[in-house]
Amino acid sequence: MTDLSVSRRRLSPRQKAGLAFFARYATILGLIAMIAAFSILSPRAFPTLLNFTNVLNQASLAIIIASGLTMAVIVGELDLSIGFAASLHGILVTGLIVASGLPIPVAIVIVLAAGAFIGLVNGLVVTKLKVNSVIATLGVGTILTGLAFAYSSGVPIVSGVPEAFLEISLGRWLWGIPNNIIIMAVVVIVLWVVVERTSIGQEIQAVGGNPAAARLAGISVDRIKILGFVISGMCAALTGILLASRLGSGTASAADGYLLTAFAAVFLGSATLRDGEFHILGTVIGALVIAFGFNGLNIFGAPTFSQYMLQGGILIVAVGLSSLGRSIAER
Repeated sequence: MTDLSVSRRRLSPRQKAGLAFFARYATILGLIAMIAAFSILSPRAFPTLLNFTNVLNQASLAIIIASGLTMAVIVGELDLSIGFAASLHGILVTGLIVASGLPIPVAIVIVLAAGAFIGLVNGLVVTKLKVNSVIATLGVGTILTGLAFAYSSGVPIVSGVPEAFLEISLGRWLWGIPNNIIIMAVVVIVLWVVVERTSIGQEIQAVGGNPAAARLAGISVDRIKILGFVISGMCAALTGILLASRLGSGTASAADGYLLTAFAAVFLGSATLRDGEFHILGTVIGALVIAFGFNGLNIFGAPTFSQYMLQGGILIVAVGLSSLGRSIAER
């Protein structure tokens, strides 16, 4: 990670306070400045309720998968399998509905259970086999890609998808709000409550903060880490289901790109409001920064490569801000 620490002796109290303010609020101020700039440059297309709703709808899947990743990161691990897992789950749910003829609710439950199982496998490999989480989840993710191609023979499942399944992602349940926004809000609220307002959430944060101290306090560190991976796996599964519903198809690599987006959102979020700590609200803000950035570039007709450059740049800045926040907090 980028080390932005500065010698304590060279910083005055005012300078340290200024750095702390920058580290905590730079993301939010950047989001506000970006929205203001796009609104001024494109007053008819950008600052409209329809466009903001569209941005939230487009960002909802990224927020769901990034929120799950946040749970794994909070317990001190990384989950690189989420994008590959979401792609596999998208194919699996369409295959179960179209090829196997299962009722939609049954197919969704099976796929969510599969997501939990993949998270369990990740957790067991990391905690019991003592494999570094980067290597473990990258290996599992690669296996999942192989399974996705094997299950679909590399051919997208595009025909026979029932209208009721498409309605999950494309419909509107309450007051005309897109379903994906409602589902995303429910996931975010549930995870936020679990982390911030429950005893299990305190254990999760304790394990991520200091595993040795958590173990001495009687917390089952392995159990908590496995739980983080299971939640991450289930959020990846839900993302795959919603993406397949949105696209009306299942494709072996449809959700792979969510991996980088999720990591950028999580690390950008860790530099928001708290001193380098990972948390659900920060992840949501980080994902919104990326979503509004993409939306503004699209409105101005920017080429596709600029979106990749923006996302990569955000990830670098996010890691730098996160390191700065932790450095200030440790002083």
